[in-house]
Amino acid sequence: MTYAVDTSVAWDALGGDPALLSRISHLTRAGALPARLPVRALAGACVGACSLAAAEFAATRAGRPVDDIQVRVDDGAVATSFISERHLLIDGRAPVNFAPLSRFWHTKEGRLRTHANYPHHRARLCAALGVAEDATVDEVAALLAGRSAYEVEESVYAAGGLAVALRTPEEWAAHPQGAAVAARPLLTRERVDEAPPRPADRPVRVLDLTRVIAGPVATRTLALLGADVLRVDAPQLREDPDAHADTGFGKRSTRLDLGDGADRRTFDELLSGADVVVTGYRPGALDRFGLDAETLVERRPGLVVASLSAWGAYGPWGGRRGFDSLVQVATGIAAVEGSPDAPGALPAQALDHGTGYLIAAGVLRSLTEQARDGGSRVLRFALAQTAHWLLGGERDERGVPAEGRALAPVLAERDSPVGRLRYAPPPVSFAGGPTDWARPPGVWGTDVPAWV
Repeated sequence: MTYAVDTSVAWDALGGDPALLSRISHLTRAGALPARLPVRALAGACVGACSLAAAEFAATRAGRPVDDIQVRVDDGAVATSFISERHLLIDGRAPVNFAPLSRFWHTKEGRLRTHANYPHHRARLCAALGVAEDATVDEVAALLAGRSAYEVEESVYAAGGLAVALRTPEEWAAHPQGAAVAARPLLTRERVDEAPPRPADRPVRVLDLTRVIAGPVATRTLALLGADVLRVDAPQLREDPDAHADTGFGKRSTRLDLGDGADRRTFDELLSGADVVVTGYRPGALDRFGLDAETLVERRPGLVVASLSAWGAYGPWGGRRGFDSLVQVATGIAAVEGSPDAPGALPAQALDHGTGYLIAAGVLRSLTEQARDGGSRVLRFALAQTAHWLLGGERDERGVPAEGRALAPVLAERDSPVGRLRYAPPPVSFAGGPTDWARPPGVWGTDVPAWV
């Protein structure tokens, strides 16, 4: 069974007026994000919905009629942005996006993918496997050759690490977590109280409690559109500076230890002035700090809370960590793009990027609705739900286009506190909207924890 993978599906899930879909024009370009699954359609749909939500919000703030907005989706700009981390150069140097132990492995029963980009994830993986933290790829490969992919998946997750056995779409559909994902919509939106309308002329303040790609892409997009975005990280959880250089455009970044009294008071002061909170940690990880969505809106009526997870905050995997590469493997995407014996991958981390634009769109639509009728909003997204949408789309069994048809990217350059950057410009585009971020990324964690 196939499902439509187009902007109307995303726009409907966001509660948008279907009449506004006619305001989108689409520039199709051959060679954009070639794949067996409809990746180009997914990317265009997510960016199109986000651009439409941005144009609607801008018109509402300015007191203009929304039926005059004009949105343009350019496959070239979208494709370039969906691999922004690969286009990034810092003083001419290309970042390393995957560590040596983040890879596929052969086991005696099936294929396995691990994720060990962060030091603490590598440490947990190695501890679960019973090898030293400095174990080589060859040493780990020899060990895994004698074990089952499914057994390693369970033991590594039990140790707080990240490993996923390769499944076909049919196997994922039969899995309890796959069934739980399939039973839910692309995203969920809920109005939870009767808080008064938010003043439309006030700057939007966003607390960014996210890491890696999807959440930071969402907040990077909100910053593009004029929001004051402050990313907050724990001092003990170091961020990859290259990843921050890619997704830190337009934002400021600070570090606060929420277990420390003074830092917690500073955070609470920030929360009292926030309009939006975006979270991207494992479900339940922030609950001990009272930062679950329900508690946040109780403390700050009128807040928009957008929560992101890998697998969905429900089902037997509801409390598990995850990343785009792992979700592709578990849900069957890797098997479709290759085969069960030789798994492939999407041409971009499209689950991350696509979900990121959906999150930004959800926040913008919530702010537009709040200006009219008030109320706090709770939004929930999951990479696995975006994967389910993609897997239901029509496939191209011919695979990727012939060599030489790849789309040439259009990139930008600018100086920044971390060096001279070559980067992918933002794909969100509407008449009268911004064409680039107001500021480049700074040094991670060095900004003052205060609103501008």
